[in-house]
Amino acid sequence: MKLKINDQIPDTEIYQLVNGEPQKNKLIDILGKDKIILFGLPGAFTSTCSKLHLPGFVENAENIKAKGIKNIFCLSVNDPYVMNAWGEVNNIGNKIKMLSDPYLSFTLAIGAEVDRNSKGMGIRSNRYAMVVENLKVLNFQVEKETKQCEVSSAGTILGIL
Repeated sequence: MKLKINDQIPDTEIYQLVNGEPQKNKLIDILGKDKIILFGLPGAFTSTCSKLHLPGFVENAENIKAKGIKNIFCLSVNDPYVMNAWGEVNNIGNKIKMLSDPYLSFTLAIGAEVDRNSKGMGIRSNRYAMVVENLKVLNFQVEKETKQCEVSSAGTILGIL
């Protein structure tokens, strides 16, 4: 990973679905200067992401926010329509904001890319979670394997806060 604790979040573009339409924005504008959680994962609707990672943050969102976190963001190398649909299926409501990195702009900038061509998925993101304030990385938890969801899990992040 290129990104480390105390680094600034790279100024890249991401997408969100807004009123049914994809909207491109600068990630730093979306994250803002508040204390936030940003977690990244290989793909919407994939096994570990759907069974553990996103549901864990949905389940723990209120407890995480009670520790001074303004927003929780989920980022994946999927298009904004897929990220929106996955959020709806997981009943994220206002708990999690779904971000799309379809061109790997942020993923490559932080060095989180992993080759999943052998599984028919192309280049994806590693699994991670970070605590960010004023666009500075305060804590960064990266899994050794994308199938794992331990150090980047909502429970681990809650314990860190």
